[in-house]
Amino acid sequence: MPTIFKIGRYIVYFWTNEGEPKEPVHVHVAVGHPVPNATKLWITKDGKVLVCNNNSKIPERGLRRLIDDIERDSDVIIRA
Repeated sequence: MPTIFKIGRYIVYFWTNEGEPKEPVHVHVAVGHPVPNATKLWITKDGKVLVCNNNSKIPERGLRRLIDDIERDSDVIIRA
């Protein structure tokens, strides 16, 4: 599970070959280290982020910051 980047105490990462059928482009976010059931954020083709779930229970303010950062760098994430 490659880590894309860190934002504060959160890591943003993805799993390779994640299930069939393949889901839309997305990342997982967790505190400290990857966990199987972390927050999942989908990234649309135009770079917007949609919250699929917030299983990591990230507070709203922190989630908004993460979404803003991921949207800003969505092109890098999609390429990864």
